[in-house]
Amino acid sequence: MSSADGASYVQPELEHGCPGRDESGVALDNLEEAVALERAALEHCPPSHPCYGAALYNLACILFTRFEKQAAMHDLDEAIKLHRAALQVVQPRPSGPADRSSSLHSLAFCLSSRYDSLGLVADLEEAVALGHAALELRPLGHPHHGVTLYNLACNLLSKFKEQATIHNLDEAIEMYRAVLQLCPSGHADRSSLLHSLAFCLSNRYKSLGVVADLEEAVGFGRMVLRLCSPGHPLHGETLYNLACDLFSRFEGQAAMHDLNEAIELYRATLQLCPSGYPDQSSSLHSLSFCLSNRYRCLGVVADLEEAVTLGRATLELRPAGHPHRGVTLHNLACDLFSRFEEQAAMHDLNEAIELHCAALQLCPFGHPIRSSSLHSLALCLSNRYDSLGVVVDLEEGIAFGRAALELCSPGHLHRDVILYNLACYLFSRFKEQAAIHDLDEAIDLYRVALQLHPCGHPGRARILVGLATCLSERFNKQKTIADFEEVMKLRQLLLDLHPLGHRDRRKYLYDLAVPLWASFLRHFALLSSAEVQSLCHIISRIHSVNHRVLASSFHTLSIRLRNPIRQQGATTDLVEAFRLATSVLQLRLPGRFTIAPSFTGFTTPLFSQRALTITLVGRLDEVAILGRVVDYLHLLANFLRDRFLNRRTTADLDEAIALHQRVIELRPVGHHARASSLHDLALCLGDRFRAKAATADLEKAT
Repeated sequence: MSSADGASYVQPELEHGCPGRDESGVALDNLEEAVALERAALEHCPPSHPCYGAALYNLACILFTRFEKQAAMHDLDEAIKLHRAALQVVQPRPSGPADRSSSLHSLAFCLSSRYDSLGLVADLEEAVALGHAALELRPLGHPHHGVTLYNLACNLLSKFKEQATIHNLDEAIEMYRAVLQLCPSGHADRSSLLHSLAFCLSNRYKSLGVVADLEEAVGFGRMVLRLCSPGHPLHGETLYNLACDLFSRFEGQAAMHDLNEAIELYRATLQLCPSGYPDQSSSLHSLSFCLSNRYRCLGVVADLEEAVTLGRATLELRPAGHPHRGVTLHNLACDLFSRFEEQAAMHDLNEAIELHCAALQLCPFGHPIRSSSLHSLALCLSNRYDSLGVVVDLEEGIAFGRAALELCSPGHLHRDVILYNLACYLFSRFKEQAAIHDLDEAIDLYRVALQLHPCGHPGRARILVGLATCLSERFNKQKTIADFEEVMKLRQLLLDLHPLGHRDRRKYLYDLAVPLWASFLRHFALLSSAEVQSLCHIISRIHSVNHRVLASSFHTLSIRLRNPIRQQGATTDLVEAFRLATSVLQLRLPGRFTIAPSFTGFTTPLFSQRALTITLVGRLDEVAILGRVVDYLHLLANFLRDRFLNRRTTADLDEAIALHQRVIELRPVGHHARASSLHDLALCLGDRFRAKAATADLEKAT
């Protein structure tokens, strides 16, 4: 049963010229006789006869009654024609068997019935206008004020559903509220009114997002359910509509009890829908969708399995040509993809792709779920590429991802997800084909996505990871220092998002340590062979020192090694420096590990052995991982200053200043070694002032 059928109409009063006759409940054979009698009466009443208007009205009413029983459109058309004629001769009167308000109201009701049958909007527009006119003649206190309000409210609701004009919905709600005041507790029509009012409020929430409307809709829905026990004509529809409203509240507030209750109500609704029942597919589809959402929240595979089963059952009831087949295909495909992610069964992924393609054929340009279909299909194809390595799947995934992005302009609810996934696809193609333009575009997309995920957003971390990964790749290709610096900043942000105790902190700590270590090695490679050997000797000595006294020993060790380095004065031997730098990596990102027995021979850089190193990092103290690398940067900066003092190469001094500045960033206020770093930076700035007479350096140094 569809919630679109939430409002029904009240049978118009049959105010005949002959009091006491009500043909609305007569038997079919008597109804034919009644029509014949009313035709005869009309023939005996010429236009000049005082009862001519009443005769027109009465025949129109009995023809409408026959239309309701037999659904013969010619009866309804004739009734409308007769009501129009009656309006031409009936003068406004406060009451009477055929007063003008009755003709207006009855004609409005006939026109709205024809709209329901044929969908002619002109009929609905006229029904609303006539309903307003009838209401003016039936003010508060009139015996038919309530039914006129109610039927006009129903027509306004229909007009809202046709045109999405919110003022019509607002007016319908106010009218339903007014009618409710006329139907106190215990009134026979109260449940129907509450039902219609709840349906209107639910629609206004979907249009405007005012939570108070949804809360009131849920409240009215519960009232209706109490008034409509099993067996009541509105019981099933009330179960369904209340379930829909509870699911809407779950989407807004993420309260699992709302989702659980919605699932139970949908199950109860299905019990009232025998196999083949026209609205069974709606209940099946809604229950499947709720179970799918509960799986995404709680990860209970049984919910996902049931969602897939119900989705297949829904699809059988929605064959080609059904208006909701497209969304059913789409949702079943999404559930199959979720099951693929859970169980890695390729047949689920293949079927999901087939269903998404079929859904896309039913979602032409302008269709509300086209962008979602494109995005979901792209995601499935990308995953099949990851599984099987078929490049065609990746190419198609990128094409569909671009098409989805074009349909999601700035402000679209899912634009950030589409940006992120398209960036991932492009990075995958870069890894496959090494086309730098794909990497550049991926970086641009990640940047845009990051702007849509401010601090505190739950999806910010994964975008930072993606952007840092792409920038790291571009740095490896182009050696642009700006990319390297940005990678370090992004990984610092990631570390900040994962405080002490977080299960992923060590991984992000390692990711930050790697570029710092790489920076150390980059400078390390510029030293002479003698300087490299001396520095390696210092590092070896440091590893034998208790970490708690490490900071205090650094400066002493640095000073102790200055003179030998100056005395040796060897020329830079980059080959030897790189060989030794690589050997230093056997120190395994400083920590409690065995030092390499010698610095001879070439070893694979540890930062290329990510999985192994993350495991090793898990055995380290966090301070040892990051703190040691920062200490090495500090030590290297002092070496570079010493070389500047020996050779007067300003590039060495500039490098030393840059390193000291980076070290200070990583030693915040309160760090035990921050004062030493500030002191050494001041010395370097003083040296550069004396070498270049840069006033800015002197100001910073002081």
